[in-house]
Amino acid sequence: MANIGERATLTILREQPFGLFLDAGDELGEVLLPRREMPVKWNIGGEVDVFLYHDSEDRPVATMKRPKVMPGEFAYLEVLSINAVGAFLDWGLPKDLLLPFREQKERLEVGKSYVVHVHVDEASGRIVATRRLNKYLNKTLPKYEEGQEVDLMLYGKTELGYKAIIEGRHSGVLFANEVFRRLRAGEKTKGYVVQVRPDGKVDLSLYPPGRAKINDLESRIEDELKKRGGFMGLNDSSPAEAIHQVLGVSKKAFKQATGALFKKRKISIGDDGIRLTE
Repeated sequence: MANIGERATLTILREQPFGLFLDAGDELGEVLLPRREMPVKWNIGGEVDVFLYHDSEDRPVATMKRPKVMPGEFAYLEVLSINAVGAFLDWGLPKDLLLPFREQKERLEVGKSYVVHVHVDEASGRIVATRRLNKYLNKTLPKYEEGQEVDLMLYGKTELGYKAIIEGRHSGVLFANEVFRRLRAGEKTKGYVVQVRPDGKVDLSLYPPGRAKINDLESRIEDELKKRGGFMGLNDSSPAEAIHQVLGVSKKAFKQATGALFKKRKISIGDDGIRLTE
């Protein structure tokens, strides 16, 4: 049985001037595959793989294109227009995806992108997007293991750090003092599970267990020194706030990284700061 919001292999019933009619089963009946969407080669009685959604007049319609996001998934999509109904997002299909006003948490802007969840609305049967992400995140206790590599999508920032969707299902946090590079909402990246707390909250890291994150910070400090002409007015005695303001890391991480660079003779450490030696 073919359903809205899914891909299906459907039989070609007949051709009309505006396209091919496909057999989508008892519930949807015959659906149109518009002429601009038709495959180069086809025959009556043959089959075609399509995605099913609603056109601008709310009629079931087929497309051979693949949307940027399938219902049930999270995605980072651009706002193309806004009208009295809501915002319309670019999801790669001829008809833009509606994000109704009731599903928005903040004022959206045309040209900007936002993390949304896409689903088939139970009441209308239409495919829509929502900014109310927590409603669609899995609340069951995750079974991730410490150090496990996971796929992340960043979707927000708090005083603690960055919120991330784990494997398209659960939510976790990357703590700010453990992040050594700039992150943005919608970014997809690999991450690692630090721990799963008894309450189900997941602590994350961008780095595998061990020295990987310190090695990354070493490179960042070297790059920052080069940008500043080889000198930076920070050392082990600097306030933690000053270190965090410049590099966005904890004082402990800074001391570990600069200590390693000093041992490698890549920097010298003085009372006024650190200098490149190469």
